[in-house]
Amino acid sequence: MNTRLILFFSLIFVTGFSQNKLSEHYNLMPWPQKIEANNLKLPINEQLTISINVSSSERIQKAGTIFLRRLSGRTGVFINEGFPVKDSSSTIQIHFDTVSSLGVNSDESYALEVNATNAIIRSATDVGALRGLETLLQLTTQGVSDYYFPGVSISDAPRFVWRGLMIDTARHFQPVAVIKRNLEAMASLKMNVFHWHLSDDQGFRIESKVFPKLHLEASDGLYYTQNQIKDIVSYASNLGIRVIPEIDVPGHASAILTAYPELGSKDGYNYAIERFSGVFNPTLDPTNDSTYQFLDVLFTELAALFPDPYFHIGGDENEGKHWDESDRIQAFKDKNNLKTNHDLQTYFNIKLERILNRLGKKLMGWDEIMTPNMPSTAVIHAWRGENEGMKKGGAAITAAKKGFQTVLSNGYYIDRMLSVEHHYSIDPVGDAQLTHLERARILGGEATMWSELVTPLTIDSRIWPRTAAIAERFWSSKKVNAIDHMKRRLKVVSQQLEELGITHLSSRAVILRNLSNNHSIEPLEVLASICEPLKIYSRNAGGTEYKTFSPFTLFADACTADAEAAAAFKIEVALFIDATNDIGNQADSKGVRSYLRKWSENHTKFVTIPSNPKLKPLEVLSKNLSEVSKILLTALVNKKITQSECDALKRNVLILSNPHADVELAILTPLNKLIKYIKFQYLIN
Repeated sequence: MNTRLILFFSLIFVTGFSQNKLSEHYNLMPWPQKIEANNLKLPINEQLTISINVSSSERIQKAGTIFLRRLSGRTGVFINEGFPVKDSSSTIQIHFDTVSSLGVNSDESYALEVNATNAIIRSATDVGALRGLETLLQLTTQGVSDYYFPGVSISDAPRFVWRGLMIDTARHFQPVAVIKRNLEAMASLKMNVFHWHLSDDQGFRIESKVFPKLHLEASDGLYYTQNQIKDIVSYASNLGIRVIPEIDVPGHASAILTAYPELGSKDGYNYAIERFSGVFNPTLDPTNDSTYQFLDVLFTELAALFPDPYFHIGGDENEGKHWDESDRIQAFKDKNNLKTNHDLQTYFNIKLERILNRLGKKLMGWDEIMTPNMPSTAVIHAWRGENEGMKKGGAAITAAKKGFQTVLSNGYYIDRMLSVEHHYSIDPVGDAQLTHLERARILGGEATMWSELVTPLTIDSRIWPRTAAIAERFWSSKKVNAIDHMKRRLKVVSQQLEELGITHLSSRAVILRNLSNNHSIEPLEVLASICEPLKIYSRNAGGTEYKTFSPFTLFADACTADAEAAAAFKIEVALFIDATNDIGNQADSKGVRSYLRKWSENHTKFVTIPSNPKLKPLEVLSKNLSEVSKILLTALVNKKITQSECDALKRNVLILSNPHADVELAILTPLNKLIKYIKFQYLIN
């Protein structure tokens, strides 16, 4: 029987073999649109080779070489041929038709067939082949004594054409190396748009040869040269990623006006680079012809650096206070029948759209630009939803219904430090009732990494691995939504991101060693595994207000949005209580007790670290957690608890409920659930 017949009879079709079932075996993320499995294996050994049917694509030639390096590194196999070869019988064969121009509607689909003799990737474009290579690499499987690719048949294409990550490099400058490693991570998850926020109140980050004061006086010396910009754009292109620049105007303009104050809306104002976070008053003057002359020349210069037709002008959070305070601007509004500041900003935006159209660019802006008079040729970047006072579906659905193309970021603000479950549960379309044309206007979405509270040391831990789950939401079917299966795959993907150079895991130890002055960090690791940074910007409010040059090497910076031990403890508590409810008091509390024992003993280890000011805010948290854990552990062992012990629990938990060191204790909900259960079961008079 030939191989084709064997393959036919051994196929296991998706029909009747759910995604959830297959995801128990494969660590694919994003999950493919269609996958069929068979019982064949393709060995990964020294003889493995890769061939490409078209030699004209620099993009796929580089990708093939990098694939071999990553495969060899992951498996430890000494592959004899480390570069693509011209051999039709190669182990891995790539066949594509054309070199992609990386447009918004570029074909990224691919088909992947893996059997016992080879793996074949077929695609319309070289970018589609890139996506297929990433899937094949994710299929790498460890056997007892070898590595192999499992036999599969995959037909795959993205659900949305716009799958982006925005990185703000204005609030905190991110070096070229940081940008490149995150581009590599994006490509590994099949993301295709890098939105580069390059100007804000805190800095202008591009070298300008026509207006050099922008980078010389408004960047603190931290900016990208034009050669670096070109290098990053080329680097992204080879990964199948488009680069969209953002120059935020007319608000968020303190840096621009520091360099060129004559363009400001308030005469005699002392413009300066902003050192704090927030929304500030400095605004470009939309009534001054010089403003448009300036932006025309500047945009012309920048347009040459960014070949993509989309150009982001920001346009958000302009409260127009300096406009309201200017008699000159108010007179201009009256003369031109502009009733509100929204009307004035629309006037400004329309002028910018004409400039960008002349440059072959399509204007994109945050959803504040969506006003009644704004031409629907603009692209709306939707960041506001129900939490910002909008109707269900938010700005994205509204934009699509009004005739605008739109990209969704509401729900994907990863700097808010919300859980991966939160982001994964949000769909760009949701349950909105849309016509076919309205649905087509929703291009996709972007995860947004605003950088007020991140530095090059911590930015990776704020982006990854949650953005991998968001990437799946943008690529995969809406039906792929099982949280437990996502988390299982995400754990593997997280480790693979470290292979690429992402530092989201390793940076924790760096920060904790700094806190302990290079003493044992074990007790700090225990605390970090159950603590999460304060959420939704509350870290930067009500207490210490961070400046751009404040230290971001504190305990909160070592903690992440999804405290891994907290999630595990929640499961153990639920299992223990549920089992007890079913079978009485015979349930085994071993899993719960192991955590309580660790936390009860941790404070003794914590105090062995020489006392220092950086650790002082953690002492109360560590001490009270230990006391609570001791009481609960004793109660579970002895199956009894006194009222005085319950009172002590109440006092200590109240203390633990308050923020400490800019973090919250992520185990409070299961902890309170456990306390309630123990009081009900074991309280003695």
